[in-house]
Amino acid sequence: MKRYSILVGVVFILFSCASSRTATQAEIDNLKALIESKTFEIESEWAEPQATLAMTQIANAGMLPNGSSAGNINLIGNANFFKMKGDTVSAYLPYFGERQSGGSYGGTDIGIVFEGEPENLTITEAKENSYKINFKIKDKNNITENYNVIVRVYPSLSTSIYVMSNQKKSINYRGRVVNKTPKE
Repeated sequence: MKRYSILVGVVFILFSCASSRTATQAEIDNLKALIESKTFEIESEWAEPQATLAMTQIANAGMLPNGSSAGNINLIGNANFFKMKGDTVSAYLPYFGERQSGGSYGGTDIGIVFEGEPENLTITEAKENSYKINFKIKDKNNITENYNVIVRVYPSLSTSIYVMSNQKKSINYRGRVVNKTPKE
């Protein structure tokens, strides 16, 4: 019986490894052209806030969208975007999580909103044939809030946007490139 369970485990591991997808050269070339053009739009499908006690209480109270948990919130159907055009970036990303400090009095926009030329913009080729875009930028509606943003774009055009704030707990967004410049 012990041999049988070991054999099943090994077969499972082999099939798991075999199912991982590698990028084609066409996908890698397409991604490189997209990044070099600096013109694309991302729509996030999932928000991944830190699963704190407060977020767990909100999830247990049934206040999150269907299929969501304290650390994984479904954004499909919710307006959100990240756009890059040249050296300008803009975003509206709904925020789920805890505010650490501050905030504007009577503020109505509690999402992550920014627009303009970021500071310290760097674009580097990363592992897995992906690209990493790093920058700092101020909130559009709250001049005391600053963001450090890391965007990863993969050859499959799937994305990850990691946002660190000086006033909110960090959050990650997973999504896809939805609008890209046509090849010329």
